[in-house]
Amino acid sequence: MTGALHEAAPAKLNVCLFLGPRRPADGRHELVTVFQPLTLADRVALEPAPLGTEADEVSCPGVDGPPEANLAAAALRAFRARTGWAGPAVRLRIDKRIPVAAGMAGGSADAAAALRLAARVAGVEDDDLLREVAFDLGADVPAQIRPERYLATGAGEVLRPLGGPPADYGVLVLAAGEPLPTADVFRRADEMGLARDADDLAARLRAVEDHGPDLPDDLVVNDLEPAARSLCPAVAAALDAVRAAGADVALLCGSGPTVAGLFGTVDAARAAAVRLGDRTPRPVVATPWRAPATREAAA
Repeated sequence: MTGALHEAAPAKLNVCLFLGPRRPADGRHELVTVFQPLTLADRVALEPAPLGTEADEVSCPGVDGPPEANLAAAALRAFRARTGWAGPAVRLRIDKRIPVAAGMAGGSADAAAALRLAARVAGVEDDDLLREVAFDLGADVPAQIRPERYLATGAGEVLRPLGGPPADYGVLVLAAGEPLPTADVFRRADEMGLARDADDLAARLRAVEDHGPDLPDDLVVNDLEPAARSLCPAVAAALDAVRAAGADVALLCGSGPTVAGLFGTVDAARAAAVRLGDRTPRPVVATPWRAPATREAAA
């Protein structure tokens, strides 16, 4: 590698998220969810580290905490350990566009992009291996190895490509302006008894499967919303604002606190963003991400 390699790391929208019981083996919840990547994306670059550098470096301006604690840094360490790749030290630069700690899997997207970049440099062409490494990093990471619309089950690691989406639409992303730790939301969901039993979760899975990539509005549901609302009142206000701006559907993004409004057209989402332009942070308009036809096109 003589120059920088680049990858987009798209945000993830849970078009639906049905919460099931905890798995005894690892304590993670069973889920039925549809992952839709968005054109709202971080940019991740991998380049040779300066001469004399012994360890990989990660630069991610705007994110608190030491660089070595970044999930993308953990991805590089895990890739080296799993594959035995002993190439020279590299520097990973992340240009953040996705809100941080917002329920849109920005850290997971960056980690997956880091794995794709490391695989390109190391000459590894094994997506199954990358997904195994990814799952050890977090349940949201495997779906980001090759971002596309997936039906995800298990704890999010069992992926079935859905194709599509059937049509472009506008997504208005409204950040709450404060973080909401994922673990806290799942803990509150357990306290509130929000998890469905196995039979109910199976019924939701059948309903999603029956509709394929085009879910009706009554299946665009996030079971974590009551937990997020109870922990962060700004969530309820943001959902109300998005609905008042004309969204066909308003929903919590992942575990929150960011919310999204779905609009039939991109122009309608842009008009809503103008109406909500006095909010801080300002709303962002995105559309569904469509996977490039070839891996090379993603570069």
